[in-house]
Amino acid sequence: MADPQPAFDPLAILAALDRQRVTYIVVGGFARVIQGAEETTRGVDLVPSMREENIRRLELALQELKVRTPSGGTVSLDQSTLHEPVVAVTTDHGELKLVWEPAGTGGFDDLRRAATREPLGRGLRPSVASIGDLSRMLSALGRREDIPKVLAMRRLAELEISRGLER
Repeated sequence: MADPQPAFDPLAILAALDRQRVTYIVVGGFARVIQGAEETTRGVDLVPSMREENIRRLELALQELKVRTPSGGTVSLDQSTLHEPVVAVTTDHGELKLVWEPAGTGGFDDLRRAATREPLGRGLRPSVASIGDLSRMLSALGRREDIPKVLAMRRLAELEISRGLER
């Protein structure tokens, strides 16, 4: 019998990253939920800073989270891993994806300009990609199934503008 999926606890994942002082931006489904989208997700997608010291701290956080590949193997951040488009791992708190350069972006430095720190509870205030950048990433993927999500992000952007909250 296969192992049951771990209970999704994104705050536990983010807390481990914060304990190791990892610099990152939350993207993907969880970021869209934080920004107000009505969707569900079972994982956290991150764009970490590629600075050498940050990658070292990220490795420490991954060790703390006891990450493993979906097939149960070990994960290390080496030159080949750092050149994969996405590194998908499993933790005891849910799925985690490291995305070095999301579609339609220039990676961390590009996303950092419009990201905001969002209070999530437990003292966590991660940097989260802007609504505009989240929409840009979804659009760049060009997947038909993402059209409703792109439209939802555009509605959220319009709502922010109408309320004078544009970033």
